[in-house]
Amino acid sequence: MPPEHLKTKIRGLPEGPGVYKYFDTEGVIIYVGKAKNIKRRVSSYFTKNHDDFKTSVLVRKIANLEYTVVDTEMDALLLENSLIKEFQPKYNINLKDDKSYPYIKVTRERFPKVYPMRNPIKDGSEYFGPYASIRIMHTVLDLCQKLYPTRNCNLKMTPAGIEEGKYQVCLEYHIGNCKGPCIGSQSEAAYQESIQHIRHILKGHLGEVKQHLKQFMHEAAEALRFEEAQIYKDKLDLLLKYQSKSTVVSPNVGDVEVYSISSTDKLAFVNFLRVSQGIIVISRNVEVRKKINEPEDEILVHVIGEMRSHYGDGCNEMITGVPIDWPDENTTITHPKVGDKRKLLDLSIKNAMLYRQEKLQQYEKLNPQIRVDRLMEQMKADLRLTEYPVHIECFDNSNFHGTYPVSACVVFKDGKPAKNEYRHFNVNTVVGSNDFATMKEAITRRYRRLLAEQLPLPQLVVVDGGKGQLSAAVEALQELGIYGKLAIMGIAKRLEEIYYPNDPHPLYIDKKSETLKVIQHMRDEAHRFGITHHRQRRDKGTIKTSLTEIPGIGPAKAKLLLKEFKSVTRVRTASVDTLSPVVGKAAAEIIFNYYQNTPEL
Repeated sequence: MPPEHLKTKIRGLPEGPGVYKYFDTEGVIIYVGKAKNIKRRVSSYFTKNHDDFKTSVLVRKIANLEYTVVDTEMDALLLENSLIKEFQPKYNINLKDDKSYPYIKVTRERFPKVYPMRNPIKDGSEYFGPYASIRIMHTVLDLCQKLYPTRNCNLKMTPAGIEEGKYQVCLEYHIGNCKGPCIGSQSEAAYQESIQHIRHILKGHLGEVKQHLKQFMHEAAEALRFEEAQIYKDKLDLLLKYQSKSTVVSPNVGDVEVYSISSTDKLAFVNFLRVSQGIIVISRNVEVRKKINEPEDEILVHVIGEMRSHYGDGCNEMITGVPIDWPDENTTITHPKVGDKRKLLDLSIKNAMLYRQEKLQQYEKLNPQIRVDRLMEQMKADLRLTEYPVHIECFDNSNFHGTYPVSACVVFKDGKPAKNEYRHFNVNTVVGSNDFATMKEAITRRYRRLLAEQLPLPQLVVVDGGKGQLSAAVEALQELGIYGKLAIMGIAKRLEEIYYPNDPHPLYIDKKSETLKVIQHMRDEAHRFGITHHRQRRDKGTIKTSLTEIPGIGPAKAKLLLKEFKSVTRVRTASVDTLSPVVGKAAAEIIFNYYQNTPEL
């Protein structure tokens, strides 16, 4: 329950839209939030039981609160964004840009210049971007320069200076990259008209530019200025070629904004696209660090507010990957399932996923424990466990027509093999081919040993096999009195079905999931380790039952023979002269005479 002074404040809160601020005991703002109804929202913090640990901690630290009433929900959103940026409260999500993307700058002067830069500053100039790559930005710049040449010099031109002839043209004029406004060859009005058309191109509004070029082309053709008409036609073709390469959907889609989000438990990655007439004019990724397990729709609203405060709210339609509650009634929110708008959303989702993958890989390279934590969390969720499977053990059986049965136990820790802890078991109590009984013996021996030595039990046991092997393993754990103290499951090889005790329906994990890859790796390791031991045991058995049955030939000589001849068959067909260098003449004659008098089976 809140302190008495907070109860009094909460009772007096208004029931309209606004922004609230929470302070700790030192008077520091620790959280800023917005609400349709301030009283209802603030009261919920103190009247609900919060499952999320961070939210519970936040509530315990609230020592005071203040609020600001606004007229609309949109005003609340904008005010919330500005306060978060100003105070950076501890428990508000932290938004980070993807990287320093390039912009195109149009300077604020009588004869504006157009050039690229990375870090915009508030100097009154116009900035267009950011562009997803240097190549795309230079493509747009080259188009603007070819259609509407502008100056790149640093002259401080004035009408008086131009009229008095104070300036001289440079090489750019002579090679056609500038029309010479410094000497009056291009009027200020014509130059500003070119800048206006460049603005249209940078905003993605190519219709006005195309119309402008067509008009001049037809006027020149009608006046029989065919060379000039051809120049305008070449420029129009260049513009259409650029548009065909830039269009990602039908231009009929119009002007829209697209937002998609991909989250982990601590981070969210949002992609923002602004599309004009089918062309992406702005593309940006942002990373959001969660503070109190904010839901995706709340994070998305926060990012939308940030993007609109930065780039303006020029679009009346937003396409979002998750439903959101947007306070502006004049903006349409859509969640398309098919068509061109769906293609746009899919493109945004792909960008968000790739950005997430890139950032997580960077973080995991710097701190490998991040990957371990993420993998443990994913496996816990995918396998429906109650704790992280830090220590997993997997069992597999091998035999040859019921002979030489063995069982292998492989150990994985933090999702990786711990090979020094692998164990194999020569089965002692099972006669013939009985996979279930073999599994029960291996499980019993393994965990009886761990209990006797007071070693930690794994969080998860994986049995390579279906329901039968799983039931045998469960029976062993029950007899040991540890069933329920660790999770156990079986994996069937054919369809990668995962079975749990007392559940007739198998679990299917996404084929691309890291969880399934770890389980498959573990199963393959158990199979490899078991087969290797099984073959070694079988080979020893072959030596014992064949070569060592020869009078006077013991295991040492049998091993020398197999090492030299590779198989018993080759020993059988070898001559005395061939055998003598390996085991001596006397033993060679014994072996030769034995096989001469023993028929081959």
